[in-house]
Amino acid sequence: MDLTTILGLTIGIGALLTAVLMEGGHLSSLVSSPAFVMILGGTVGATMIGFTLEELKNVPTLFRIAFSDEKHDVAKLISIMVGFAEKARREGLLALEEDLSTIEDKFLKKGMQLVIDGTDAELVRSIMETELAFIQERHHKGASIFEAAGGYAPTMGIIGTVMGLVHVLGNLSDTESLGPAIATAFLATLYGIFSANILFLPIASKLKNRSASQVLIYEVTLEGILSVQAGDNPRIVEEKLEAFLAPQKRKTLKNNQADE
Repeated sequence: MDLTTILGLTIGIGALLTAVLMEGGHLSSLVSSPAFVMILGGTVGATMIGFTLEELKNVPTLFRIAFSDEKHDVAKLISIMVGFAEKARREGLLALEEDLSTIEDKFLKKGMQLVIDGTDAELVRSIMETELAFIQERHHKGASIFEAAGGYAPTMGIIGTVMGLVHVLGNLSDTESLGPAIATAFLATLYGIFSANILFLPIASKLKNRSASQVLIYEVTLEGILSVQAGDNPRIVEEKLEAFLAPQKRKTLKNNQADE
């Protein structure tokens, strides 16, 4: 599980509940089944309208990605590419075919297969950049689902509050229940704003962050593949790939290599 996602949700929800208790309120005052149904159903329904069923099927997977701690080992990737460069210069590109079975990453495996098959370098770049572009598009579509939900939820909250106030105004004769009824009506707005800013929009940001990290890995991979195909010196390959990293990460990578 991703620690920052869990901590963020815990702190956000905890802050709300703590604030209510500090003001002398009761947690039960935040519970309203009609408001919950209105926000959840309205937000889900409005979001579904804007996307296809095929796209919405990925929502469980997107939740898993947002809450999972998936880390990309750049150092391992650079080491693999340098190893390929050394073997290609020593034994030729065809000798790399026996290493394909050990590659788990589909993007890397596809690129190396194109190189081994003798595909022109420009065509390899074109094919892999197209692959990368569609990966980014799929990632963007996934994040946009949660962004849409984050936009609809507050509006649904306002609609729920208006509906509650209409009900309250229709029963003004019952003055004793007027205050609690108004408070309950405003819970819909609270649910809408809170869910948008603590759940939907943060998850969209997390998915974008995950996408950026993965795209960086694929860019490093593509540059490594083309360098291996060009027959670059392994040391040059390493320098090329490390150029994608921030200075601090390069320093950390160097230190780890020195420790090894």
